[in-house]
Amino acid sequence: MTQPVERTVLFADLRGSTSMYEKLGNADATAVVTRSVARLATIVATYGGTVVKTLGDGLMAMLPSPAQAVSAADKMHDALSSVGALGDDMAATRFDLVTLKLQIALAHGEVLEMSGDYFGDAVNVAARLLDHAGDNETLATVRVLDGLGEWERSRFRSLDRLQLRGRAEPVHVYLQEPLRSFGDTATTAYGDVEPAGVDSEWIRLVWLDVDRVYAGASLPVVLGRSVQATYTIDDNRVSRSHARIDWHGGIFQLTDLSYNGTYVRFDNDPEMIGLRRGACTLHGSGVIGLGTPPSDALSPSVRFEVLRHAEVQDEPLRGEARKS
Repeated sequence: MTQPVERTVLFADLRGSTSMYEKLGNADATAVVTRSVARLATIVATYGGTVVKTLGDGLMAMLPSPAQAVSAADKMHDALSSVGALGDDMAATRFDLVTLKLQIALAHGEVLEMSGDYFGDAVNVAARLLDHAGDNETLATVRVLDGLGEWERSRFRSLDRLQLRGRAEPVHVYLQEPLRSFGDTATTAYGDVEPAGVDSEWIRLVWLDVDRVYAGASLPVVLGRSVQATYTIDDNRVSRSHARIDWHGGIFQLTDLSYNGTYVRFDNDPEMIGLRRGACTLHGSGVIGLGTPPSDALSPSVRFEVLRHAEVQDEPLRGEARKS
């Protein structure tokens, strides 16, 4: 009988291949994707891991420990950002058109191996967690952080507890700061999220009659069609997990997680910002279009407003519905 073993599960996914096929053509684009996935697989092996299977533009892998998985994830991001890592025999000018991005999700726990595949809660969590990752992000569960040293843990900041598709209990999720920018960012302590302080900024989100106010320290908020999203928008143009609002370093940051895109228009700026797996800072007030631009009168659009503490004295806390 197969015995469960402790492993760190890694899911990696390349985004941007659709537009790349249009820019490079089928032959060159297929070569870039194939070589990119092969490069990721080589990195898994370098850190003692095993590729379980490739998944179109990505892969699923098992690594012996959280530390090895985090190191592999770092190396994967570095490799994808390097032109040479994708294939030295292709002209560099062709790579100028490549816009592949990488999302990685990590979970640690007991898994069972059956006929070359792996099963278990950690596998399910890592697969679902990938839905919440933005461009060039690595997300990890608290079990992964438990297996890291102090310095490695300090590179992660909490995204609080996220509701993952198909799972009853929320999962405490952490976002890894890239090594290249880690020295310039504020460190968030590893552990439970601190309650919202009286000096926090807040953000109001309004869609139809759903009027909610969230403290910065209580974020992230996931906007999506799923009933398990933090802020549910019931419209078929909205992805199950469409976008995420984080609070980090004193700012609200909106990250697109969808295939249809997210659009932002600020009240004091007529220019529209289009996000395709990208991010932007939210300030002042404006509107967020999910799947379609907010200029469309029928667009599933969410109004937002960044508030100071004095402006929310009588408002509900931590995302409770506003009482009329």
